Amino acid sequence: MAEPMKMRATVSGDVADIKVLMNHPMESGQRKDAKTGQLIPAHFIDEVHATLNGKPVLDAQWGGGVSKNPYLGFKVKGAKAGDKVEISWKDNKGESNKIDGVVS
Repeated sequence: MAEPMKMRATVSGDVADIKVLMNHPMESGQRKDAKTGQLIPAHFIDEVHATLNGKPVLDAQWGGGVSKNPYLGFKVKGAKAGDKVEISWKDNKGESNKIDGVVS
């Protein structure tokens, strides 16, 4: 089971500022284990999706070049306090995670 994510969604005017911290090792498959010299297998988030009130507002494809425990911030026009936000990800090993929140 993936570790929980943290999200904050605030609104100013009609623009929601959404910030999410994702806990993930984000291994590129290029690094070697310091003790064994063996390559550490690739394990990274490759899809990120965000919805506002069930409507898609962000779809991203990532690769192994994104740092460990990635932080994502984005803005959405047309939002208001009380709107529901959902962020989800899937990685190259089939693992996934999601978080739900409310714009405040």
